[in-house]
Amino acid sequence: MERVTAMAASELYTKRARVWIPDAEEVWKSAELTKDYKDGDTALQLILEDVTSIEHKLDPKTKNLPHLRNPDILVGENDLTALSYLHEPAVLHNLKVRFMDSKLIYTYCGIVLVAINPYETLPIYGTDIISAYSGQNMGDMDPHIFAVAEEAYKQMARDERNQSIIVSGESGAGKTVSAKYAMRYFATVSGSASETNVEEKVLASNPIMEAIGNAKTTRNDNSSRFGKYIEIGFDNRYRIIGAHMRTYLLEKSRVVFQADEERNYHIFYQLCASADLPEFKILRLSSANDFLYTRQGRSPVIDGVDDTKELCITRKAFTLLGINDSYQMGLFQVLAAILHLGNVDIKERDSDSCIIPPNNRHLTAFCELVGVTYQDMSQWLCHRKLKTATETYVKTLSRLQATNSRDALSKHIYAKLFNWIVEHVNKALITNIKQHSFIGVLDIYGFETFEINSFEQFCINYANEKLQQQFNMHVFKLEQEEYMKEQIPWTLIDFYDNQPCINLIEAKMGILDLLDEECKMPKGSDDSWAQKLYNTHLKTCNLFEKPRMSNRAFIIQHFADKVEYQCDGFLEKNKDTVNEEQINVLKASKFDLLVELFHDEEKAISPTGQVPGTGGRTRLSIKPDKSRDKSSKEHKKTVGCQFRNSLQMLMETLNATTPHYVRCIKPNDFKMAFSFDPKRAVQQLRACGVLETIRISAAGFPSRWTYQEFFSRYRVLMVQKDVLPDKKLTCKNVLEKLVQDQDKYQFGKTKIFFRAGQVAYLEKLRADKLRVACIRIQKTIRCWLARKKYLRQRSAAITIQRFTRGYQARCLAKFMRRTQAATMIQKYQRMCVERKRYRKKQAAALALQKILRAYQARQKYQTLLRESKSVIIQRHVRGWLARCWYKRCLVSIVYLQCCIRRMRARRELKKLKIEARSVEHFKKLNRGMENKIMQLQRKIDEQHKDNRLMSDKLNSLETSYTTESERMRAELTRLRGAEEDAKNKGNQVSSLQEELERLRKELSTTQQEKKNIEDWTQAYKDKMEKMVSELKEQNGLLKTEKNDLNRLIQEQSQQMNEKMVRAIAQETQQLETDLNEERSRYQNLLTEHLRLEEKYDDLKEEMRGSKPGHRRRDSTHSSNESEYTYNSEYTDLEEGSRAVEDVTRGIDTSLTLKLQKRLTELEQEKQSLRNELENKDEQFQRARARDNVEFKKARGAELEYESLKRQELESENKKLKHDLAAMRKSLLGDAATGAGAPGSPAYKVLLDQLNSSCEELEVRKEEVLILRSQLVSQKEAMHHKDEKETMTEPSVYADDVSKLKDTDEIKQAYVGLKDTNRLLEHQLQTQRRTHDSEVETLRGELQNVKEENNRQQQLLAQNLQLPPEARIEASLQHEITRLTNENLDLMEQLEKQDRTIRKLKKQLKVYSKRIGEMGAGQTEGQTSPGQMVDEPIHPVNIPRREKDFQGMLEYKKEDELKLVKNLILELKPRGVAVNLIPGLPAYILFMCLRHADYVNDDQKVRTLLTSTINSIKKILKKRGDDVETVSFWLANTCRFLHCLKQYSGDEAFMKHNTSRQNEHCLSNFDLAEYRQVISDLAIQIYQQLIKCMENILWPMIVSGMLEHETIQGVSGVKPTGLRKRTSSIADEGTYTLDSIIRQLNAFHSTMCQHGTDPELIKQVVKQQFYIIGAVTLNNLLLRKDMCSWSKGMQIRYNVSQLEEWLRDKGLMVCGAKETLEPLIQAAQLLQVKKKTDEDAEAICSMCQGLTTAQIVKVLNLYTPVNEFEERVSVAFIRTIQTRLRDRCESPQLLMDTKMIYPVTFPFSPSSLALETIQIPSSLNLAFLTRV
Repeated sequence: MERVTAMAASELYTKRARVWIPDAEEVWKSAELTKDYKDGDTALQLILEDVTSIEHKLDPKTKNLPHLRNPDILVGENDLTALSYLHEPAVLHNLKVRFMDSKLIYTYCGIVLVAINPYETLPIYGTDIISAYSGQNMGDMDPHIFAVAEEAYKQMARDERNQSIIVSGESGAGKTVSAKYAMRYFATVSGSASETNVEEKVLASNPIMEAIGNAKTTRNDNSSRFGKYIEIGFDNRYRIIGAHMRTYLLEKSRVVFQADEERNYHIFYQLCASADLPEFKILRLSSANDFLYTRQGRSPVIDGVDDTKELCITRKAFTLLGINDSYQMGLFQVLAAILHLGNVDIKERDSDSCIIPPNNRHLTAFCELVGVTYQDMSQWLCHRKLKTATETYVKTLSRLQATNSRDALSKHIYAKLFNWIVEHVNKALITNIKQHSFIGVLDIYGFETFEINSFEQFCINYANEKLQQQFNMHVFKLEQEEYMKEQIPWTLIDFYDNQPCINLIEAKMGILDLLDEECKMPKGSDDSWAQKLYNTHLKTCNLFEKPRMSNRAFIIQHFADKVEYQCDGFLEKNKDTVNEEQINVLKASKFDLLVELFHDEEKAISPTGQVPGTGGRTRLSIKPDKSRDKSSKEHKKTVGCQFRNSLQMLMETLNATTPHYVRCIKPNDFKMAFSFDPKRAVQQLRACGVLETIRISAAGFPSRWTYQEFFSRYRVLMVQKDVLPDKKLTCKNVLEKLVQDQDKYQFGKTKIFFRAGQVAYLEKLRADKLRVACIRIQKTIRCWLARKKYLRQRSAAITIQRFTRGYQARCLAKFMRRTQAATMIQKYQRMCVERKRYRKKQAAALALQKILRAYQARQKYQTLLRESKSVIIQRHVRGWLARCWYKRCLVSIVYLQCCIRRMRARRELKKLKIEARSVEHFKKLNRGMENKIMQLQRKIDEQHKDNRLMSDKLNSLETSYTTESERMRAELTRLRGAEEDAKNKGNQVSSLQEELERLRKELSTTQQEKKNIEDWTQAYKDKMEKMVSELKEQNGLLKTEKNDLNRLIQEQSQQMNEKMVRAIAQETQQLETDLNEERSRYQNLLTEHLRLEEKYDDLKEEMRGSKPGHRRRDSTHSSNESEYTYNSEYTDLEEGSRAVEDVTRGIDTSLTLKLQKRLTELEQEKQSLRNELENKDEQFQRARARDNVEFKKARGAELEYESLKRQELESENKKLKHDLAAMRKSLLGDAATGAGAPGSPAYKVLLDQLNSSCEELEVRKEEVLILRSQLVSQKEAMHHKDEKETMTEPSVYADDVSKLKDTDEIKQAYVGLKDTNRLLEHQLQTQRRTHDSEVETLRGELQNVKEENNRQQQLLAQNLQLPPEARIEASLQHEITRLTNENLDLMEQLEKQDRTIRKLKKQLKVYSKRIGEMGAGQTEGQTSPGQMVDEPIHPVNIPRREKDFQGMLEYKKEDELKLVKNLILELKPRGVAVNLIPGLPAYILFMCLRHADYVNDDQKVRTLLTSTINSIKKILKKRGDDVETVSFWLANTCRFLHCLKQYSGDEAFMKHNTSRQNEHCLSNFDLAEYRQVISDLAIQIYQQLIKCMENILWPMIVSGMLEHETIQGVSGVKPTGLRKRTSSIADEGTYTLDSIIRQLNAFHSTMCQHGTDPELIKQVVKQQFYIIGAVTLNNLLLRKDMCSWSKGMQIRYNVSQLEEWLRDKGLMVCGAKETLEPLIQAAQLLQVKKKTDEDAEAICSMCQGLTTAQIVKVLNLYTPVNEFEERVSVAFIRTIQTRLRDRCESPQLLMDTKMIYPVTFPFSPSSLALETIQIPSSLNLAFLTRV
């Protein structure tokens, strides 16, 4: 390793420099210098990472300084050669950081891929990862086995040279898995050249070889115990055509012996686990613990592995490779026989002989399984035959010899079986197609060293020596080519050459040669062979040593380490001898497979019945096959010789190919996930050649920069005058100033080459320069902050002073105010005391005055009272006397008048009596008697009334007079008594004064009691007021509680409503999601159908190419294809059946079965989705019912409150009604008092009628409201009437209703209401009957569907019980029956329609005849005969035809091909889009279709539509990669589809049509089925357009979105390794963001010119942006160099530019911006702070569009570009994982770039009138006639 020179030591080994020092536990430990190193120092002062200070002494001889540590920004690099200091500790630390912290298992080391086994399944091998690495350069993406595979595949196609991938490593390091993933990559990327699914067969060989060649060891649960080299063959189009496998050195000893915690080969345990299967009963197997060969390791079970399932996988792989069931059972019989043979118990007879007891159960089973006799096998298991020159002897074997012979036979049988399987796997993988090139995958054991190393380890290490030599030469060659390419002066690099070690092993008189020679000796032994080795090589070869304590071992110095081999067993394993008599017994077996295994003939029976072919292979074959026709002497070639020859052939093959290296590292010996043991890792790094690669790289110029990268990185070290236009010259000048020693760097043509450590030195200079700049910035900022702090403190001090002084002033003012207030309080208190004293005196004086004045007033009052009473008495007496006199006079006068009047009346009576006796006088008087009687009667009544009134008044006056007289007499008597009392009481004044004094005393007592009562009253009042206030508060609380309850009820109701709305919205969203998924699934199935259709077309073309006599023209082919693809309802049954037969005959049977299986799965999935939808509906209904119940409960209180209010209103209403009834009653009473008024009965009748009318009007109010709504609807329906009448009728009607006051009008209105009600009831009954009939119809249909479903389920259950072949046949039979029934039903419907059409045509003829006769009669009546003769009839008026043009185009049937050719096949989209109206071809085709519909020509309609569809498919197949062509026909197909909808006659599509457009609707045919076909065609075109756009955009995305620096100077370039990487700075010719935007503009303008629907353009743009975001994010997740803060800023800027483009185009609402959300969140994740828990919470809430795997991946890949950035800690990443643990999401890492959103075609009617369309002459459609 290069050491730093003394000159540079003083510059590099300074204080705070970090170094690596050796450590016993961790191998290397990091430390930091605490003191500068100076020349001559013997020790370094260091401090470890755990803050421990040590002194590191230097070697006094070499004085080599410890290794320097790389800067932190270089730690975790993808390529180890990118490290500035290339040495062992740097490599180990870089691998550890990537593996432990970033969870990255792959790392480049120059041309080597280092793979560390994680002992955990990682999601980095999916199809999405394969797609991401496909087509990428090896250095562009993060290290991966797929990158190596892609590099090999690309070099094979580019250089026309075969490739090899060499995978090596220890057992358990993951070699087999790496090789498996490499083959999976080839199978996925390349596909196969034939329909035999070769790539599936290649992958199927893996489980077979793992079952028979892999076993569990202490280091690995699936360790390969053999080496294999698989050649995957490709044709000239680089598609897989076959494969070939070679195996090396199978570990046969494992068949008979396993160490502790190990297992035999997997196949034995798989058979034992499946022993209960019926077909395995004949094998007589049981548990693995019952057999010797499977129980020695005492670990028969592997955790997490199900041997039964593994056997099923193995059997499927056998079947796929053509090994049928009979041969599989034969193989299993042989394997079971081996197990039984191991259990054969050999008894010891004596020391030299043994015996097998008769009827041994296991030997019997062995003989029955292999078809040999029990006697022969038992004989030769215990005996052997010796041959001499003259005689043959049979010799007995001891028990140990017999056991070894039995085990040797078992190993030999298994080896033969292994070779047989490999041979037949190769036969299944070989095809007859000529091989053009191949890629070989070598999965071979790595360097091994154990405590006891034997012959197997010797061969393995020998093979690794050969491979290491080849590896060193290849690395040296690549280095030399790089230097010569860049024209760097070439100096020889010293590297380790292991040719002496190889010569020691394989040269003449080498170890293998001496071993073979010893094997030929009659009495050769391991000891004698060891002595020969000592004698031959101990003194002549430095690489060979003898152990001190042993004479049966030797030591070889390999390239990786010294290994001690034990000589025991070398000869036996090299001979690999088997008893020939045992082989002869097996050859005589009746079991054909066993005979085939041991047959010497070359030809063997193939299980597939095929003759082995060469398959284009001429070079390599299986080694054991060549030895079958050799002589017996050659047949006994030793194992070492065979292995050497095979290894030589392998090296020749590898030398003829371009190698790619994968080195697998085992991180620990305990199989712990992501656990790193430095000791074990260093051992393997030394053994696998990684460190040798580092050493070779470090010996030259390991660090390489392009001039642009160097300029961008170290621009900070330059001043302005150093920057020249020529960047190469600028870099030269700067380097000469920075690095004085010119040997430390070299200038190449395109790169600058640096010695080891120089990049670190430049990084140190750059970091120092940036640190100085940072210090200057910090100084300025700190000064600014300090001044800002000083000004803030000064302002704070001034503010504190101001507030302090203000506080003191406020305190003084407060004191003064308090003093003044105290003075004022004293003044008012003194004033109050004086006022109280004055008021007491004043109150006493006033009390005395009051009492005195009251006494005087009472005395005066008594005097006045007596005088007043006397006057009153006198007045009443005098009045009584006057009235008595008046009454006596009045009585006398009245009596006198009565006497006079009586006398006069008597006289008059006499006269009247005399007149009454006269008849004439009676007649005279009788005239008008009735009227007079009535008048008299009325007068008499009035007089009676007056008399009663007068008598009542008199009675009342008499009563009042009597009462008043008695009162006056009583008053007079009282007054007289009072006068006497007054006289008596005058004498009692003195006694009254005494009584007054006593009463005063009582008054004071009473006042005191009153005061007490008042106090008690006041207290009681206060208590009552308090109680009232409390009651009011309680009432207020109750009201508040009531309001809260009402509010809560309202909130709950609102929440319930919102909950229901959210539930409905979620359900709607779920249904929309399901609809989109169904639409996407349907479109994917459509795509698959179209792909199969194209495949079918290709097969037909190939068949026509193979049979020239049956070639068809294109037109015939297209017509036949159209008849197969599009069968309308008018297609005849026989034609349909013939088409189905032709298709069925042309399609492969396997394809039919796959489609049938897929159809069944889709039906089941559809049924499950339907059931799930029904369950969701039921759950939604139950949830809605439950919510309603809760809502009703919540509304209970509010409803009770409302019911109380309603009851109050009802009581008030009843009260008002009662008052109204009382008023009416009083009215009736008042009317009854007028007994003499006429007409009172009529008034009662009228009042009753008014009451009934009011009640009737109240009842009919609601009916009037209903009728008003009915009238409004009728008014809206009567638009054809006059506007004035329409506006006046409702008002007139309202006026009439308001004026219905008369009884007749009310009756008429009532009758009208009844009629209206009857009409409404009749309509309601009609609608109900219609609804019931529809419900019954739907129930019947539902019942039919249920019956059909039950029948389908029964049939499906019956089919599931049948075997697969019968099941397929039954399903096909059922499908044919169903199609036949449907065709019969369609035939019946067609016949009915034909009969109906014929009937209607007859009626139409009759009606037209009648109309003609009526028209002729009218014409004859309107014209004169002379006019008919004289005026000729002109045939046609041309202007009238132009005016009445119907928008149709007529063509002849023979012109249909010309129409399609000119309008579709030969049309140039560019000219049509620029010069003519958009969608013109669609309009022309529809106008032709309209004419075919107009003339009722179904054949013409069918052929036109079929020809149109097939022609569009043909032009898309021919020019499907042209965006303009695909966009043009997408727009026209959609326009044609919209025309079919717009003019279909459906009301839903006719809403936006004009009346003229409605007249142009199709009249004879319903083209709904063809609309679906054209919609499918539009979906196909849309998907093809998306693919074309993706193919154009894809190369631009990574370069424009990630690699190009849109913001110059932000990104810093880090040093790169030997891998050629794409620079982050775009060179000329690379794509930029502007390139992407220009391309998007081109796409958008093209679609707009072609007239594409705006909604469809939005969907296209959304898909484009999804591709941009997905590809960018996927590359970001797979590129560690792109995950930095500055790159996040670049991405966000680029996304903002794309959003600006959307804003300019008005497409922000199309959903395209949302597709970029994951990319935006990833860019934000690169820029946010990533330290604390708050940061983790912010990241979790921010990154909702990213999955947990993506977030963790970005955090793991985050790489600082500068030293000032910090890495993300492992603890922070674990915190993120813990917080995101509950997320329910897909574990997929990458976004699906192949996902296409389901497209919809919203209906977009055209406002263009068909009759206005003009056909340009440039289209050459002159044969079309306008109709």
